Amino acid sequence: MDIGPDDRILVISSAGCNALDYLLDSPTSVHAIDANPRQNALLELKAAGIRTLDYEDFFKIFGDGIHPEFTRLYRDHLRPLLSPFARRFWDRRCPWFEGKRGSFYFNGLAGTVARAFHAYLRLRPKLRAHVEAMFEAETLDAQRAIYDQKIAPILWGPALRWTLSRQFTMSMIGVPHPQRREVQAQHSGGVSGFIRESLEYVMRELPLKDNYFYGVYLRGRYTQDSCPGYLKREEFERLQAGLIDRLHIYTGTVTQFLQGESHLISRFVLLDHMDWMSSYHPEALMEEWDAILERATPGARAIMRSAHARPSYLDWVQVGPEKQQLRNVLKFHEEMARELTRSDRVHTYAGFHIVDLPA
Repeated sequence: MDIGPDDRILVISSAGCNALDYLLDSPTSVHAIDANPRQNALLELKAAGIRTLDYEDFFKIFGDGIHPEFTRLYRDHLRPLLSPFARRFWDRRCPWFEGKRGSFYFNGLAGTVARAFHAYLRLRPKLRAHVEAMFEAETLDAQRAIYDQKIAPILWGPALRWTLSRQFTMSMIGVPHPQRREVQAQHSGGVSGFIRESLEYVMRELPLKDNYFYGVYLRGRYTQDSCPGYLKREEFERLQAGLIDRLHIYTGTVTQFLQGESHLISRFVLLDHMDWMSSYHPEALMEEWDAILERATPGARAIMRSAHARPSYLDWVQVGPEKQQLRNVLKFHEEMARELTRSDRVHTYAGFHIVDLPA
């Protein structure tokens, strides 16, 4: 992204980790946009915690996922800084952090999947021991050997393949039906085959010891050695010292935000939301790209992901008064994207694109 002090960044909020980590690059501003107010409610809670809590309490809440005194901290420090929607949302969910049902990260839809995986491992203690050993392996060779010899032969049975091929399971982990169709269209093994291939790449080719993306699913918590940047003490203190004030949260669509924003945006972190827009709201997707091109600085950069290596909307979306094909308007950094994909620690998207907008 080559972020500098003059950059204004638009990022899809999601759970807020990306937005907070981009702040650590000291841009002028980070605008976190999400049409789902629940995602922004979580980011608001994290931002309130950065502003008002000490590091130890903050890490217990968002690192350990459990703080026995959360309700008191929420009432006295966090709640006053939240929007009305976020207050209503968290007023009913304080128990998520208090440990009565385990970690905060075992709540919500994706958390329910993680909880189910834990239940599965409890029924198979030998498999659980092998998985934990794999995450603690000191070398990639040792990690790969544990996976190949101890885990793979017993993990990928018919029951797991059937579970992974269900749309219900995909919905629980945030994969809508349009993305499932994209996966099925390009992988001979279908959804379960794609997931196995993706996970095996992570387990065999990338170190798991510091892979906090999967570590939090295994443990239900982060560790201070394996966590997003904003959860590290030094970076938390930088955010608390003033960087957090550069965060601006907006609930609505990207188009709505851009149409009301007076400043130009130089960096766009668009994640994968265009996959489902292309299926359900194609006209809105074209409107969004017009808004992006209109409100972007000359030569602005954007990154985006897709379930398909070559998403079709790049070919049929037409932008500008001349109705040019989107693919022809953008400058793609294909080799950089391929190289970065090799080190992607999640590895569940077939397509990753880095593009420069017209100068």
